[in-house]
Amino acid sequence: MLILRVYKNSASNACPLKYNISMNRLSTEKRVRVVAALVEGNSIRATCRMTGAAKNTVAKLLRDLGMACANFQDRELRNLPCAKLQVDEIWSFVYAKAKNVPADKLSDPNVGDVWTWTAICADTKLVPSWLIGGRDAHAATVFMRDLASRLAHRVQLTSDGHSPYLKAVDDILGEDVDYAMLAKLYGADGNPNKPETKYSPGKVNGTRRNAIKGNTDRMHVSTFYVERQNLTMRMCMRRFTRLTNTFSKKVENLAHAVAIHFMHYNFCRKRQTLRMTPAQVAGVTDHRWSIEEMLSLLGSN
Repeated sequence: MLILRVYKNSASNACPLKYNISMNRLSTEKRVRVVAALVEGNSIRATCRMTGAAKNTVAKLLRDLGMACANFQDRELRNLPCAKLQVDEIWSFVYAKAKNVPADKLSDPNVGDVWTWTAICADTKLVPSWLIGGRDAHAATVFMRDLASRLAHRVQLTSDGHSPYLKAVDDILGEDVDYAMLAKLYGADGNPNKPETKYSPGKVNGTRRNAIKGNTDRMHVSTFYVERQNLTMRMCMRRFTRLTNTFSKKVENLAHAVAIHFMHYNFCRKRQTLRMTPAQVAGVTDHRWSIEEMLSLLGSN
């Protein structure tokens, strides 16, 4: 079962992406430059201008490396020592926002709003699982099943107040989890003359910690790290940048970009506070990976 899945409607089964992995004709040095540009938040077109590579060549490398990274992490991120996990969903869209999808594409389940479900370990900062799909109960269940399959022991889990988590956690983890919801309480900011803005939510007046299952430690009921990971995703993947003209035209391309991002985040990017990569802290690898080592996965799939 792949970590990476692409589906949109709750009536369908999650289906892993399948492609033939083939070597790119670019030199290793140039492929490193292309991947380095992509993981630092550049678009495909900007990457082409920076590296001199053709657009189709960059897109092909994105596809091949994305599948290789997804397959590798699916195999290696198992029996993880995580103790405190936080989960959340981040919005993006494919082809067009839901309200702007043309009539002839309304029946296409891979067009419109897309949600990327993520989990992060609060101690190691490792992202062990993610899911690309809708924001419904079916997606929550598939995501939670994949996450549960990667854990070595009982964990404390925190989510926001999104209701599908309740059934998903109950169905998949049962009583073998310490689970709490952190609900944010929004309200007016006290300034009646301030106009409403579309992308400005109400002022957070407080939070409410709701213990759902098990014996939760209130000190660790938090979604801070997973919400900070949302910012990292928007900064490091151009497709997630809001209020711009950047977006994915195909859901497969979004999935490949996410797989490469988390491969680089987990294995290559050193956390300043930990002085190691998340994968090193979690014991998944004994060294910090380079982009060249990431690219070597193309020859092993």
